Amino acid sequence: MAQALHLHQRPQSLLNNYSSRNQVSPQSSLSSSQRTMMMIPLFNRSGLILLLSLLVFLGLILPFTGMPSQLSFSSSNNVNNKWRDYTLSQAVSYVAKNNTVIVCAVSYPYFPFLNNWLISITRQKHQDKVLIIAEDYETLYKVNDKWPGHAVLIPPAMDSATAHKFGSQGFFNFTARRPRHLLHIVELGYNVMYNDVDMVWLGDPFPYLEGNHDVYFMDDMAAVKPLDHSHALPPPGKKGRPYICSCMIYLRPTDGAKLLMKKWIQELQDEPWSRAKKANDQPGFNWALNKTVGQVDVYLLPQAAFPTGGLYFRNKTWVKETKGKHVIIHNNYIVGFEKKIKRFHDYGLWLVDDHAHESPLGQLVPHHTTNSGTQFFELLCSDLVETQRAICCKFRLSLEVARPRSVLIMVALALVNLFKYSWEFCAGM
Repeated sequence: MAQALHLHQRPQSLLNNYSSRNQVSPQSSLSSSQRTMMMIPLFNRSGLILLLSLLVFLGLILPFTGMPSQLSFSSSNNVNNKWRDYTLSQAVSYVAKNNTVIVCAVSYPYFPFLNNWLISITRQKHQDKVLIIAEDYETLYKVNDKWPGHAVLIPPAMDSATAHKFGSQGFFNFTARRPRHLLHIVELGYNVMYNDVDMVWLGDPFPYLEGNHDVYFMDDMAAVKPLDHSHALPPPGKKGRPYICSCMIYLRPTDGAKLLMKKWIQELQDEPWSRAKKANDQPGFNWALNKTVGQVDVYLLPQAAFPTGGLYFRNKTWVKETKGKHVIIHNNYIVGFEKKIKRFHDYGLWLVDDHAHESPLGQLVPHHTTNSGTQFFELLCSDLVETQRAICCKFRLSLEVARPRSVLIMVALALVNLFKYSWEFCAGM
């Protein structure tokens, strides 16, 4: 857009110089075609058609020229490329404090929950050690734009447009990556706390991580336990395994923790998602715990401090009796994006509306209003270049060899994305 305006303005500046010498009106010196071009607003129907035509043209030539880094917005593109190459080991090294990181995994639709979670952590002064594992490039760029270095993407990237429901294949694919991320971090030698972003911190959890156990976790059962309950792994339930929540885990970089993560990965590979079972990652985690008894030193966190949503949101009597003891609240035992937000609202735990300034990410602009002409163009270029790289990786080709072979795929992707982004762009105008 900046280039287009520059080209429109250049004849005018030249004419101004000419008119000063010859006392001729600039408007009278313009050809009819020049006047027409200057009169077309960029964002009316004609301007949009011209913009789309330009994008189609660029979609055709980008595979051969590798243009994005040479365009006027190259600085933005270069920053994005920097974060694409940012590795988990670099990210963990950057954010770790006292050899410890706090990790979540999130996709773009859950940004409000991410911000809500971050506000609660900031209130406990632990935000500096937070690392966000972005599951899509939109999340990666958004977080690192506002909070550089605190987001990393571990390929392959996932679809950023869908908020996957519990029990869906998308949800399984999303959560099944978790043990690999955690295993990598402990293999790097760091302590790691994992949280789902539908959690809220009411207190500091670290004083509760007593001793030097391999792994710490919370029970997902809603049945009330005595305040002095055992910290051992609960006995198996009716399905032959315990019912531990995989949404809040703390690991030390020990052989026992690594063994547990490897076993969890194996369990997920042995029991993949199917329409019949509609699995998620939690049963695999519990089977891994069950099958490594005696090999892994585990610690069950106190229920009063780390209650499941089935207890905290459904047992008012228990909440009153344990008032002042709650540390992390998990908004589970409920399915649905809007339902979770409403329940947080009802219990005074939705902090985003009034306290966004406390988050390292600040106030987030709604997704549909973030598109501008430049972002519109960059999204297309980004997808084309990413596809090109993927084809090179798949077939072990250099960019020069891959370009001719991938052009048809790239053109098809350009057309699909032009429709997608133009729809989103027009909706946000």
